Amino acid sequence: MAAGRARRIGQIAGYGAAAGTAWLLALWPTPSWYRSHFPRETAFMAMRRAQATDDATPRRYQPVPSEAIAPSMREAARVAEDYRFYQHGGLDFQAIREAMGYRRDTFALDNPADRRELRRAVLSVWSHRNEIRGASTITQQLAKNLYLSPSRNPLRKLKEAVTAYRLEAALGKDRIMEVYLNVVEFGPGIWGVEAASQAYFNRPAAQLSRAQAALLAATLPSPLSANPGYRVGRIRWRQDLILGRMGRGAPIAPRPAAPPMEVAPPPPVQPDSG
Repeated sequence: MAAGRARRIGQIAGYGAAAGTAWLLALWPTPSWYRSHFPRETAFMAMRRAQATDDATPRRYQPVPSEAIAPSMREAARVAEDYRFYQHGGLDFQAIREAMGYRRDTFALDNPADRRELRRAVLSVWSHRNEIRGASTITQQLAKNLYLSPSRNPLRKLKEAVTAYRLEAALGKDRIMEVYLNVVEFGPGIWGVEAASQAYFNRPAAQLSRAQAALLAATLPSPLSANPGYRVGRIRWRQDLILGRMGRGAPIAPRPAAPPMEVAPPPPVQPDSG
C-alpha cells in the first residue's frame, strides 16, 4: 500500500512538473516569429484595451524598421533602462546583485564569506524590492510586453525570465531593441517610438533630436503618469540625467517604483523643440 501511494505521489509530481514546464514554455506566437514580424497586438495592448471604459483614446501604433529610428533613441533607451544590454544574456545578474545589496565582487559556493554575504543579501531582498524591480532588462521588459502582464507574482516573474532567454536566443540584440522600441508604451494609447514621436513632436522617429529621445526614454518607467504631453515636469530631471550620460555608456540610478497610475488625457502635439 505504501509503495502504491508513493507511486501515485510520484505520478502526480511528474504530471505537475510536466504541466509547469509546458506553462513556462507556452508562447504564441513563438519568439522566432518576431524575427520578421511585428505584433498586431501585444499582451499589454490587450490589457489596456480591456481596462478602457470607452473608445475615447484610440490606439496609435505604427511599427517601423530600425533604420527609421534615430540612433539617439536606441542609445537613450539603453542608458535609461538597461545600460549593460549588449553584455548580458537576457538577465543582468550584476544589476540584480547590486540591487540586492550583495557587497562582494565575486561569488563561489565553496567560499564561506561569499555564502554569508549571499545569505545576508537574500534576507534583505524585501527591503530592496524597488531596486530589484529597476534591474529588469530591456529583454525582460519586451517579454512582459509581448506575452505577460505587470504582475509581480513570483511564478509570472519566472516565466518572464525564461521568455527573456528564449527571445535572446531567437532574435539577437539588435532585433530585440527594434521590437522593444516599436511596442513599448509611451502614453495613453501611444505604442512605439514612431507613434510617440508623431504625437508629441510632430516628426518621424528618424528625426528625433537627442533631447527628444532622452525625454521619451525618461517616460518609459511610468508613461501614464508623466510623459511629454502630460505633467512633463515630473520627468525633466530624468531627461537631463539621460542626456548627460548618453554616449558614455554610464548607468543612471535604479528607477523608483512607479507612482499610482493616473490616466492622462490624450496628449496634444507639442511644438518642435529641435
